[in-house]
Amino acid sequence: MSRIGKQTILIPQKTEVNVSGGVITVKGKEGELKRVFRPEVNVLVEGDHVKVDIVSNSKISRMLWGTTAAHIKNMIAGVNTLYVKELILEGVGFKSEVKGKELILAIGFSHAVKVAIPDGLNIKAEKNIITISGIDKERVGQISAYIRSLKKPEPYKGKGFRYRNEVIRRKEGKKSA
Repeated sequence: MSRIGKQTILIPQKTEVNVSGGVITVKGKEGELKRVFRPEVNVLVEGDHVKVDIVSNSKISRMLWGTTAAHIKNMIAGVNTLYVKELILEGVGFKSEVKGKELILAIGFSHAVKVAIPDGLNIKAEKNIITISGIDKERVGQISAYIRSLKKPEPYKGKGFRYRNEVIRRKEGKKSA
């Protein structure tokens, strides 16, 4: 039994949740999200609560039960308050700036790295801090992980991208005789 799937999800004030034809739509003050869910789970909206049930007691239904409930919970939270990830760029000469719908990074390569900003996400670059915000938790996490993968923090000097609350374990360099 899924502990997450068994819980009912509370719908806050000024948030609208609709289910029709295998598609759940969540509208709130920040925007609107849609998601197709699998037929192995059944999503019911009852007043100010959302309930997720399994259709049959198969293994796939039990696996999708908690996952679907977690996705719905994240959608409801996202349309009410934006998800925000902050990346810190450390390194001498490393720069970042936003021009139009592109994030332009100077991260030690012979060329500037350009990252297209997806629709529905806001990216701000101030000094060495890049702030990514949006209503979809998956997309915010995915683009921040992609940007971080362009220059992962190295353990000797700590140069590269790191998350705001991430701690980089530092290694000791070579010792001189």
